[in-house]
Amino acid sequence: MAAVTVLGFTSCIDETSPESSTVTAEQLSASSSALAAAVSGIPSQMTEYYLVYEGEQVHETDMAYPQFMIAQTEMLGDMYPGNADNVGYDWFQNYNTFSRSYGDDSYFAYLPWFTLYQFVKSANNVIGSIDITDETLTDEVKGYAGVAYACRAFDYYMLTVLFEPVDNIYTDCSSVLGLTVPIVTDTTTVDNSKNNPRVSHDDMIAFILSDLDKAEEYLSNYTPSVNTLPDLSVVYGLKAKVYLWDEDYANAAKYARMAIDESGATPMSESEWTDPTTAFAQACDSWMWYVSYSAENMSNLCNLTGWLSSEADWGYSSLTQPCIDRSLYDEISSSDFRKHVFLDPDKYDYYNYQTCRDAEFIEDAPDYMSLKFRCLSGDYENYATGGAIDVPVMRVEEMYFIEALATATATDVASGVELLNTFMKTYRDPSYNCTLSDLTAFQKEVLTQMRIEFWGEGNAFPVAKMLKPGVMQNYEGTNAPSDIFKRNCAGIKPNWNLVIPRSEIESNTAIEGYNNPDPTACIDYPSPIGEYSPGNY
Repeated sequence: MAAVTVLGFTSCIDETSPESSTVTAEQLSASSSALAAAVSGIPSQMTEYYLVYEGEQVHETDMAYPQFMIAQTEMLGDMYPGNADNVGYDWFQNYNTFSRSYGDDSYFAYLPWFTLYQFVKSANNVIGSIDITDETLTDEVKGYAGVAYACRAFDYYMLTVLFEPVDNIYTDCSSVLGLTVPIVTDTTTVDNSKNNPRVSHDDMIAFILSDLDKAEEYLSNYTPSVNTLPDLSVVYGLKAKVYLWDEDYANAAKYARMAIDESGATPMSESEWTDPTTAFAQACDSWMWYVSYSAENMSNLCNLTGWLSSEADWGYSSLTQPCIDRSLYDEISSSDFRKHVFLDPDKYDYYNYQTCRDAEFIEDAPDYMSLKFRCLSGDYENYATGGAIDVPVMRVEEMYFIEALATATATDVASGVELLNTFMKTYRDPSYNCTLSDLTAFQKEVLTQMRIEFWGEGNAFPVAKMLKPGVMQNYEGTNAPSDIFKRNCAGIKPNWNLVIPRSEIESNTAIEGYNNPDPTACIDYPSPIGEYSPGNY
């Protein structure tokens, strides 16, 4: 992509490659209004439809930030198409199954990589346009720099989580363990980008934290007027996420608490979770950072509601009817209101589900179908209205879970248990009572609650990749719609280590020979019921 110096499109990639225009830092610095527009454009870009291919309908997972919400949920094995006859309409299914092309010439390497570096480029343009040493800068302009540094840190966090390999028994990662991705900043030249190696885990963490330190400094005297731009509480939240990935649990707990306190946010209530016209369609107090769709930056197919709202009568969700994994559903207590956004097999005999459709729609729907993501205003017919939703990027609930998990690991399990029980009893399930004393068991319990809480949002994926809990998708009573989904993996699923696209390797000689292994078809399916598939190397 011409707009991102590290990316080239002169490769032999097997799929259509886009072209892109550039907006330079020099152009932004010449105009204060252009700078303000560029900062506002960062969250707009995060919901831009067919972002990498600039409006061209090349691949339906080209959905900017929401693609990562769906992809990470599918990688966890927590989401299935409920309509077995329409499995083929789930364009994200390869994140779950990795049975077709998942290598360096696939969209599943190509689109995540180029989407995130497109985001990096936008942040770099803002950073490069501001001379932070200029003593005449206003707090607002410094705040713009803080926003850009926070966004760039988040982008590299996402790149690291997705592309840093974790050892597993299915693919040989030995030659690339501890490597993340190339760093591209506002000062990276074209020549530098042609020989730009994957940096080590430690160097990447230091780089991201350095960006977050700058964001913290520059946002200390400036608060964005809207939560579509990260503020100081989000910076603390990002530090908590980064420290957790780095397994620095003391700092993860510290900054999670700072994020909670700074935000002043209250976790979502039962009514906010279940409202048929606004739930996960309209931002509420708990959403520390969110982005928004408008009728102008979506198409009928390329929008989050059309993928995740089973009530929507447009897009692919009306065909696939996305469902929660049955075993995860069974982990939700009947006294936990979050269970009410997934359809129990007993339907109305179990719960009086609220819907913008009708009772027949619920009765005819597949078991375990999601009602979590609603059409805005209950408009399930018009995508430009019902799909013009807000999209959560960071909710305060994530900070509570990080604090509990990190405290248990850094201090003692009992302290983590107390934090988790307090959160769950206060905000989710008054009957909840965790009594675990084993650290590993408690970590897995926090992960389970995060998988439930962030179903469809993806935020549990980094924790799962770090903890390596094992994934069981073929078990007695599974609702996996076909054998292709029935994979049981010890530790992690091998496709959790995304592959760097071939076009990047061909334009950046330093990466040659240092790609993550291709996991395509490395496991026979279906796995034996209730047993992990054996390793193949």
